[in-house]
Amino acid sequence: MTDHHTHVQEFFSARAADWDSRFPDDGPAYAAAVAELGLRVGDRVLDAGCGTGRALPPLRAAVGPSGVVLGADLTPAMLEAAVRAGRHRDGQLLLADVAALPLRSRSLDAVFGAGLISHLPRPAENLRELARVVRPGGVLALFHPIGRAALAARQGRQITPEDLRAEPNLRPLLAGSGWRMTSYADEDARFLALAVRED
Repeated sequence: MTDHHTHVQEFFSARAADWDSRFPDDGPAYAAAVAELGLRVGDRVLDAGCGTGRALPPLRAAVGPSGVVLGADLTPAMLEAAVRAGRHRDGQLLLADVAALPLRSRSLDAVFGAGLISHLPRPAENLRELARVVRPGGVLALFHPIGRAALAARQGRQITPEDLRAEPNLRPLLAGSGWRMTSYADEDARFLALAVRED
């Protein structure tokens, strides 16, 4: 395990038990973002870096009982919190690194990543791994329940020009990783970038 993995696990392990109670009002934002994926009944979708699984219920609702919902996270404590919240009933939980997913190539229709990109150690390579497991024409959603400026203010920092989520940085990053950005929204109430898996 790399130092980066250890740091991520330590950061989220310390926060897992009260994660949902710290952000109790995010549910509608998750549901709205999932709706923009355009999932169909029977689709196969991954919540990459699923944390406590807050996206799993709307993902399950979108793909129905015949669909497949997976939630992958690197931190056991976050997956344990997802189970305590009952979200394991909406999707299969995997203790896995999104940089090396235990999934077949082109086996998914979509990937949902909430707060994911800022925790990727090698963003271009890691986004290529997400592209590997999605069929051509499949969709990626990079989401956060508040926008970049609001998040920076919450964390007591300034947005920098190097921020990967800035559109001028994110669009070419996605393009170089097998994705074509189709929409971008960075508002106080949410951040959502959608991309399509290229052939």
